[in-house]
Amino acid sequence: MLAYWAVRQGEDWQWPPIAHRGPKVMLINGSSGSAGDAFAFSFREAKLGPLVGTRTWGGLIGLSGSPALVDGGGFTVPTFRMYDVRGQWFAEGHGVDPDIRVEEDPAQLAKGIDTQLERAISEAMTRLKDAPPAPTRPRYEHRVPPNATTAER
Repeated sequence: MLAYWAVRQGEDWQWPPIAHRGPKVMLINGSSGSAGDAFAFSFREAKLGPLVGTRTWGGLIGLSGSPALVDGGGFTVPTFRMYDVRGQWFAEGHGVDPDIRVEEDPAQLAKGIDTQLERAISEAMTRLKDAPPAPTRPRYEHRVPPNATTAER
């Protein structure tokens, strides 16, 4: 959330119109790879909330510019890699570790119970209690034109 528009009639509008100002958590696991690794990395860097689950896959080498082979086959060539604003490489081959580790439980999943999701929801609900409310509209200022007389001030 960046700002609010105070409108004459109706309720004020938030800006941007679609934004979430409440607590956030992100689920991650070993199936989160490539862009999933980058998204988890960026979520943590932006300090948006905790990562819940298990470590991501750890494959964030970019592939591009690989020509097709004559027989229709193909190959890939790693051509770019990610590093952060501090000049440190992304943990290629390791991935992003969770802040709150919760193992997947296949037996529970078979019963329709997702322990990672439930832990993430619990974390969000706990953080919601401490989330600041939306601000109230400030009082309008009393503005005086630069060339106002003393009586008009």
